[in-house]
Amino acid sequence: MFKLYGFPVSNYYNMVKLALLHKGLAFEEIIMRPSQEQDYLSKSPMGKIPCLQTPDGFISETNVILDFLDEAYPDKALLPKEHFARAKVRELSKSIELYVELVARQLYRGIFFGETLSEELKIKVRPELEKGVAALKCLLQFSPYAAGAQLTQADLMLYYTANLADMVAKRAYGIDLATEVEGLRDWQQMMDNNPLVQQVNRDRDQALKSLAG
Repeated sequence: MFKLYGFPVSNYYNMVKLALLHKGLAFEEIIMRPSQEQDYLSKSPMGKIPCLQTPDGFISETNVILDFLDEAYPDKALLPKEHFARAKVRELSKSIELYVELVARQLYRGIFFGETLSEELKIKVRPELEKGVAALKCLLQFSPYAAGAQLTQADLMLYYTANLADMVAKRAYGIDLATEVEGLRDWQQMMDNNPLVQQVNRDRDQALKSLAG
């Protein structure tokens, strides 16, 4: 059985969790935050979550874990079979992460955690975020999934990125990403209706309540 280390509030943790559920793989959740304790660094060298314990050892970094799961357990694949199509899914996934998720993340402390959000940072981030969203418009297909007819890693990355990025864009700049990106709203509704997504989200919401209370 796999062991998934992390915390259900983490969007990256939830990407891997959804992949495990989608593939029907048995796993145990080891609830923990990122850690610099030596014991955890022996599992995840940067102390990041998620980290997956496999029968052969530990793997960190979300995209690496997702690739491992698809290669080792090809049933209910989250990557297409054809090489170019696989590359396009990875291109979309990496673009979501680098040019939307990590850009929006620069404002998380001010938007979500009550820290002072400087105008200088807002001014810096806005063109970066707009450029990333423009790139996604070129890559997204929504037919009906993010990269085509098949649920892929790109859907997992986008689903657990878009909502947070949308909240950042609205609160910081008054920008509604679902309006900016054609097809995003309908795709989000489709994903929201997926029973496995609902299971992951229930666990996330329960973890958020525990933090608040």
